Amino acid sequence: MSKPLAGVTVLVTRPAHQAGGLADRICAAGGIPLLFPVLGILDMTDPHPLLALVGRLHEFDLAIFISPNAVNKAMHLIDRRLLPPRLRFAAVGQGTVKTLEKFGIDAVIAPTARFDSEALLDMAELKQVEGKHIVIFRGDGGRELLGKTLLERGATLEYADCYRRVKPAADTDWLVKAAASGAISAVTVTSSEGLRNLFDMIGEPAHAWLRRTPLFVSHERIAEAARKLGCAHVILTSAGDSGLLEGLSNYFRLEAGGGDSVLSKA
Repeated sequence: MSKPLAGVTVLVTRPAHQAGGLADRICAAGGIPLLFPVLGILDMTDPHPLLALVGRLHEFDLAIFISPNAVNKAMHLIDRRLLPPRLRFAAVGQGTVKTLEKFGIDAVIAPTARFDSEALLDMAELKQVEGKHIVIFRGDGGRELLGKTLLERGATLEYADCYRRVKPAADTDWLVKAAASGAISAVTVTSSEGLRNLFDMIGEPAHAWLRRTPLFVSHERIAEAARKLGCAHVILTSAGDSGLLEGLSNYFRLEAGGGDSVLSKA
């Protein structure tokens, strides 16, 4: 069996409860995952606004979920037997769609190629929303593009903040030492906020290492943030754990063969 990541050590920065899938895939490909969460996902300090909104779901025409975290935090509070029949569901990405399916929600409106707010807004179902009452389930302080555009299209909009994103308190000594010794072959990052947290957490002396290490990201927005932070070797992959693994495997397979990667680099 081919092991394209044999001997490759990959820093996985997903939140702790979401890192296992990618870590298992890296192991199966022969690699060595190092888990270093750069985002923590916590419940809202005050749960009452979310609980109150969940109790008014019958008022809405469309519920949009921004992430799997939003699904998990919200759907555990919703009695699915009481879901209003007219309520439709939408999601930004396929990972969110799959999480909704675990709660028995199917026929979800979601893009199938590019996975972001822009792609969702391009779908026909979200272009004709005048007079519709829409709720967006998200983390606190998320992007405003989706909501702003829906308002411009004539919808009535409410936000349901389901969780808080925080920068974890973590021991970084082992990571800085591993980086200094050249033990880390690649880094994966799945959000711009997480990338900024990573820079903050490792400290200035380790920034030079991070800027020269191959950095695998799953969205152009993260790649742009990485370039602005001085990362010289950014590899843009397809979305999700499968996309990151494919990008890692292709890159190191080509590296081992002495070829040039066909993936997008900064």
